[in-house]
Amino acid sequence: QVQLVESGGGLVQAGGSLTLSCAASGRTFNTYAMAWFRQAPGKEREFVAAINWSGSSTNYADSVKGRFTISRDNAKNTVYLQMNSLKPEDTAVFYCAASRIYTSISTNAAYWGQGTQVTVSS
Repeated sequence: QVQLVESGGGLVQAGGSLTLSCAASGRTFNTYAMAWFRQAPGKEREFVAAINWSGSSTNYADSVKGRFTISRDNAKNTVYLQMNSLKPEDTAVFYCAASRIYTSISTNAAYWGQGTQVTVSS
């Protein structure tokens, strides 16, 4: 089992940047694909980005391509989401997720963190 704890959320002005972190427990972190999702008020949770176990492959939602970057440090059991050029519509609770299967993580993540709030002011 994997326990995930997100951090790094906060309030930022439009056009600004923020980096989220997700720390994972356990000694098998480097066997899991990792992903970020978000849920805005009144909306369903949506996929944001994913990264495979080694970091050699990434995938992004069209809405964040070119602005967000997902990365991981397996030595630190941590995955990151660098968010640049933030927009008010990026305001959401961001969740970290883990899965053994990278190709289906966007729809079938096995483990979830508790979420961290990101608010982008206009």
